[in-house]
Parts: sequence; structure tokens; C-alpha cells
Amino acid sequence: MSSAQLSLARGPDGGLVLQLTGPWLLRTPRPSAEQVEAELDPARVRTLAFDARELAGWDTALVAFLARVLRTCAERGIAAERSGLPEGVRRLLALAEAVPERSGARGAGTPLPSWLARLGGATLRGLEGVAAPVSFLGEVTLALGRLLTLRARFPVRDFWLYVQECGVQALPIVTLIGFLIGLILAFMGAVQLLRFGATIYVADLVALAMVREMGAVMTAVVMAGRTGAAFAAQLGTMKVTEEIDALRTLGLPPVEYLVLPRTLALVAMMPLLCLYADFWGIVGGVFVSATMLDLTITQYLNETFAAATLSDVVLGVVKSVVFGALVALAACFQGMRTGDTASAVGDSATRAVVNGIVLIIVVDGIFAVLTNVLGI
Repeated sequence: MSSAQLSLARGPDGGLVLQLTGPWLLRTPRPSAEQVEAELDPARVRTLAFDARELAGWDTALVAFLARVLRTCAERGIAAERSGLPEGVRRLLALAEAVPERSGARGAGTPLPSWLARLGGATLRGLEGVAAPVSFLGEVTLALGRLLTLRARFPVRDFWLYVQECGVQALPIVTLIGFLIGLILAFMGAVQLLRFGATIYVADLVALAMVREMGAVMTAVVMAGRTGAAFAAQLGTMKVTEEIDALRTLGLPPVEYLVLPRTLALVAMMPLLCLYADFWGIVGGVFVSATMLDLTITQYLNETFAAATLSDVVLGVVKSVVFGALVALAACFQGMRTGDTASAVGDSATRAVVNGIVLIIVVDGIFAVLTNVLGI
């Protein structure tokens, strides 16, 4: 393929004529605009014309070349006559010149900040991320204090609706999860304990695991994925539709009216759901012992009551209360911070579930350390 070429000639008026020949394409070799700029001396050249009659083809390579030449002519006060260019090229050049170049766009650019400035910026952004949840927690605490002194605007009817949503409507999934967890624990314990003829301790394993750990943790994880996501989506939708702003306009604090009833409802229902999951976990263990092991239901239940003490049950209930508060606060916090777009609602629900589950695992680890230190 032949290359693009240019030549400069004197016109009848004493100006320069730039002749363009060959294919001016991105994939073909072509001359540099510096060759033309070197000849554009304002003392000797007054006008510049173009001759594109022998142009074999063109694309944006020619437009970029001519744009630079025309910019040089404008800077040096040389008049450019474009009538010799193809019509499509003239339209593209006019379009390129319609939007002025931003000042400083061709400069050296903003220098990078020092490492100390970057470290300071990252620290400030981290502090902002910590300040938001702390501020939200403070608002919830103040709202709870006003509720205890009977000064909060608390929607009692909505509270009972949330109790139904967090309690009765969650029973099917909690039943299934609790039964399956108990069944899995009993099956895994039975496989190992059968080697030593100690199958009776399957009841101890299931009872302690469900009452102390799995009942509270699995119920909290289920509620984080079910109720926590629902709370975040509800509040996020209200934020997008500006209903929260309308509540502020009416003088109703959103934390008291929206966050407090949801949080209290989930905290109130979590202990009951935890005990309910414990029950079905033990039922799952009974099912395995009755089908795989040479244990009667009476033997299994007697061993269960002997293994699980009241302190174990209380520990699981206390965990469930804390987990319920964490799930509700994480969900409401993300819902209140939702952006102004429809996709932001889904993002808030996702963050609410993730944050809730992470908080559950972290706090459960803290509980494990504390109970080991206190000997509980």
C-alpha cells in the first residue's frame, strides 16, 4: 500500500498551497505536521490553501493532521483557506473546533501529592467512614432514651407489623435451618463416635452446639439475609422516593419513626427464634439417633438435659439478643445511607447482609474468648 505524501508550493497570491496525495489513513505511513509548521513563517507566508484532488482516501489521521496545522496557522496569524478540502473533512474540523480546548489540558498536569499528603487523605477518609456509623449509633441511643422517657414518636402499629415480619413469618425458614443443622451435627458426631462405642455423647454434642453456638449464630445469619435485607431495601426505597425527607419536613425524626421500631422488633424476636431453632436442632439429633444409633428417645433426651445447663441456654439467648441488634442496626444504617438511584437500593441490601454476617462472626468470636476467660 502506498504511503501518504504532502508537498508545499507557492500559490498565485504568494501564499502556500499544501498538496495532499495518497491514502491518509491510520494504518499507512504519513508525514508529520512538523514539516508544514517549519514552513509557516508569518514573515513570509500570509495564507495557506489546500489541494486534495489527488487524495486517495482519508480517516481521522488526516483530520488530526489538519487540526494541528490549522491551530498553528491561527497561533501565527496565517489565514487558512479550507475550500480545497473534502466536505467531510471540513465538517469534522468545524465540529472539533466548536468545543474549545480546556485550558491547561496540554500542560504538564497536576503534580502528584507527596506520600505524606496521600497518607493524610487516606486517614481522613477512614475517619469519615468510622464517624458515620458512630453518629448513627448515637442517634439510635438518643431515640431509645426518648422512648424510655415516653417522649419518642414511636409508631406502635408499625412495631407489631415488624414483630410479625421478624417472628411468625420467619418460623418456616428457621425450622428448616434448625432441623438440618441438628441433623448434620448428629450425623457427623455419630460417624466418629460409633468407632468408640460412645454414641450416647451424640446428644451432648448436638445439645451444646445448638444451645451455645449454632442456634443463635444460624438464626442470626438467616435473619441477616432475610429481614436485614428487607429492612435495608425498605429504607433505601424510602430514601430514593424522598419519603425520609418528607418525614423530616413534617417534624418526625426518621430514626425514631423508622429505625427504632424495626430494631426493637428484631431484638425482641431473636431470643424466641433462637430457642425455637434450638428445639428443632435437638429434634434433628433425635431423628438421627432413632434411625442410625441404638438409642431410644428417652435416653437421648435424658442425656441432652444432663449436658445442657441453664447457663448454656442463657448464653445462647444473650448472644441472640446482641446478634439481633447488630443485624437490625447494620440494615437500617445501610438503608438510611442509600444513594439516589434505583440500583443503590440493591447495593444497600447487599451491604446490609454482608455487614450483618461479618459483625455476627466477629462478635461471636469475642463471646468465645470471654466465655473461655470467665469459665462459662
